[in-house]
Amino acid sequence: MSDEAQGAISLPGAVAIGIGGMVGGGIFAVLGEAVSLAHGATPIAFALAGCIALLTAHSYAKLSVAFPSQGGTVVFLDKAFGLDSLTGGLNFLLWLSYLVTLSLYATAFASYAETFLPSGMQSSLMHHALVSVAIIVPVLLNLLGAELISKSETLIVVVKLVLLAVVVVSGASYVEPARLSVSTWAPMSAVVPAGMIIFVAYEGFELIANAAEDIRNPTVNLPRAFYVSVGLVVALYILVAVLTVGVVPESLIASSKDYVLAEAARPALGQFGFSLVGIAAMLATLSAINATIYGNARLGLILAKDKELPEFMERKVWNQPSGVLTVGAMSLCMANTLDLQSIAMIASAGFLLIFAAVNLAGAKMAPVIGGSRPLMVVGGFVCIVALVMLLWQSAMDNPTACWAFFVVLAGAFLFEFLLCRVRGLTTRAWHAFR
Repeated sequence: MSDEAQGAISLPGAVAIGIGGMVGGGIFAVLGEAVSLAHGATPIAFALAGCIALLTAHSYAKLSVAFPSQGGTVVFLDKAFGLDSLTGGLNFLLWLSYLVTLSLYATAFASYAETFLPSGMQSSLMHHALVSVAIIVPVLLNLLGAELISKSETLIVVVKLVLLAVVVVSGASYVEPARLSVSTWAPMSAVVPAGMIIFVAYEGFELIANAAEDIRNPTVNLPRAFYVSVGLVVALYILVAVLTVGVVPESLIASSKDYVLAEAARPALGQFGFSLVGIAAMLATLSAINATIYGNARLGLILAKDKELPEFMERKVWNQPSGVLTVGAMSLCMANTLDLQSIAMIASAGFLLIFAAVNLAGAKMAPVIGGSRPLMVVGGFVCIVALVMLLWQSAMDNPTACWAFFVVLAGAFLFEFLLCRVRGLTTRAWHAFR
């Protein structure tokens, strides 16, 4: 695509895609986890995760300009490493990682929805019911046609950003600097893993790559869209973290970490602010669930056509990809089985591994795409180091989540290997193992 090509999406539109992808359910879901682990150093944790996102954005920007395609990440890995079981397994892991984020958003929806219920109605059964509703309703909307939600997506993104800005600005005068002092910081051995656990909050900027074919003046606008969207979100998250740690007492954080952002709005805006954030969080998570189901079902369709998922994923149900039902069913099981911290850890680990691969793909193709090979190598290395630290910390604090990630990882590559053998795709199936 030449620079002269006039796509339908302008630079502000591309930036909106990136911000909308990141500021979805993630910040509402993982903020409490970050504060409970890093304490006063929570802004540092978000900044560390943001640096990794910015490094990876460079690779995505260069790859998107060189290979504009709706396939995005899938195309980049295939172009760099060829069609073999390594890329097939990574592509399937990407699909599974989006499933995990669905579970994360559904769990966050349930946590905020429960704040509107009388204490007598709050129970484990009610929590699972709300988690299930958060997935089933968007699945039905996708089967009936996602146009209703997609048309309101821009409005929902604006509402989320305005709300977060209002909460930050109104609560700024209530921040107690002492709660952010170095004496309140957790050890860096906990702060760094905290940043990696919440890395999933930055997942979403890669969606700009999937729209690369439609972006106006892509050589200029694609890199700007990646850098601007990630930079703005990093700044926003750091401000939200400063506000939350600065105004919410430590004792309250421990008991309300699943909906701590709502508590951060209470000092300045009272119960109205608490309820407003709760409603916005429910809208944001439902919107994110709907968009993720829509996108992941279509990613599954692409992978099925490339023989990386079973053929039934190519079929239609009510003129929609059958993957909508598959995605819904699998995320339902995951969301009702794992706790929030485990889901956040698995999702972050999955995307760190995928982003490491994308950075290394960029480094391998640097002469072709015109990127900085040293910067891309550093990006890949940092992602791998972050992943190792996250797994090490999880092995000590939450071994169940650690094992669950390895099961997901092994399952992705084993599934790819067996699927290729069943289909007789010997070239793809065996290339990586010879």
